[in-house]
Amino acid sequence: MMFLFGFAISTEVKNVRIVVVASSMDKLTQQITDRLNASEYFDVTAMPSTSAEAKQMLSNHKAEMAIVFSQNFANHRYNGDASVQIIVDCTDPNMAIQQTNYASQIISAEVSKALGQKTPVSTKLLYNPQMRSAYNFVPGIMGMLLMIICAMMTSISIVREKEKGTMEVLLVSPVRPLMIIIAKAVPYFVLSVIVLACILLISHFVLLVPLSGNLLWIALVSMLFILVSLSLGLFISVVANTQVAAMLFSGMILLMPSMLLSGMIYPIESMPKILQFVAYIVPGSWFISAIRKLMIMGVGVAMVWKEILVLTGMVIFFMTFSLSKFKTRLE
Repeated sequence: MMFLFGFAISTEVKNVRIVVVASSMDKLTQQITDRLNASEYFDVTAMPSTSAEAKQMLSNHKAEMAIVFSQNFANHRYNGDASVQIIVDCTDPNMAIQQTNYASQIISAEVSKALGQKTPVSTKLLYNPQMRSAYNFVPGIMGMLLMIICAMMTSISIVREKEKGTMEVLLVSPVRPLMIIIAKAVPYFVLSVIVLACILLISHFVLLVPLSGNLLWIALVSMLFILVSLSLGLFISVVANTQVAAMLFSGMILLMPSMLLSGMIYPIESMPKILQFVAYIVPGSWFISAIRKLMIMGVGVAMVWKEILVLTGMVIFFMTFSLSKFKTRLE
């Protein structure tokens, strides 16, 4: 926990992917671009030709910010008509404010140093112009609640049978082991679907978070994450022999990393490389990323194929491992 709190919890702006749009790349524009890229805060990843292409890259999650220089910036900067626009993904409003401030300071400093004058820097907030924090934490809360209900409760329910000695009664019954596992998982799957519906209703009608994407795909991706959580619960039930061990295992391995390393509170890009690798193992990071894209950004399912593929692979892996170990114990 000390390592997690010391390194993962960071509100600093680091490694923000930006794209630069400039009609002509003169010396000053190149200096500003190089200065942004040289800082520890930003990485210039592309230079699209139009602002529309830059916005599309933000929608595709290929960048978090776009710097757009006005037409003929090189020629107009001397008469005061030159300007710079910052377009930022505001699904996480707190980080968007920090990113915008950092970029504005760098641009203003370079222009002032070169010309001795200021250049107007405007900001355009995409997906969350009202800067509502609910846009950021609602997807994270969805992941946390579904993980707690599915993984933690499922693991405890199965371990309880072992601890009380009633598992032997189930094993000698005509019911197949697979059906025992399904019977334990189904109630929590149904409960999670009800919780999911409540979360979506509350977030949309109470917190005023938009459901910009296709509601069917939002529900299907959420159910896929529920299956991942259920398979994780089965995995824990195979490893643990007591309810206390299952609770500790769930809290240490699932709950805390899901909160700290999933991008729910702190951006994954700001973490050290080794913790970024760990974060991509956490199922919640993929779910939160997909739900933010579908709910807030309103992109199509084609933009979340990677998240869906990873979550599907996790279901197959954990379910196969859990069932194989469970059958071995039965023998």
